[in-house]
Amino acid sequence: MDLHDLLVSRIRDVPDWPKAGVVFKDISPLLADHDAFTALVDAFAGQCGEARVDKVAGIEARGFILAAPVAYRAGAGFVPVRKQGKLPRATFAESYDLEYGSATLEVHQDAFAPGDRVLVIDDVLATGGTVAATVELVRRSGADVVGVSVLMELGFLGAAAKLAGRYPDLPIRSFLTI
Repeated sequence: MDLHDLLVSRIRDVPDWPKAGVVFKDISPLLADHDAFTALVDAFAGQCGEARVDKVAGIEARGFILAAPVAYRAGAGFVPVRKQGKLPRATFAESYDLEYGSATLEVHQDAFAPGDRVLVIDDVLATGGTVAATVELVRRSGADVVGVSVLMELGFLGAAAKLAGRYPDLPIRSFLTI
């Protein structure tokens, strides 16, 4: 089974969650399957070798689950990008818009060194707000984002095209487009 088919077979649709009309993509079966999880981590880590990565930034919360083993496998550091108020030291903060309001992400000010090469990882690319906020946080630290990689993109929302317009030289990869 190729990677695409393996991943699709391990992602469960949960209709009407968290609200009516939404089909939630549950990655719990993928995470629980050693072969599928290993294949995904290896695919993400392969991108680190292509781009020479110093740090892997994982976006809260499911991005942590994916980014930490990728960093380990790639011989890079892991940096958590957290929701506002979750980090104990001085942070950079970046707000972004949601369908129903706004939110803020933070990263420690010393998480990245100037010139660090950073791969940003998350589980889902939806509207692109969290990814754009993360790119801005990394850049504010003086580090370089060498790519964004997600397990799946909700293609009907058009976030990849919006991000490509905003960051034309930034590679954005998704293993699945829903």
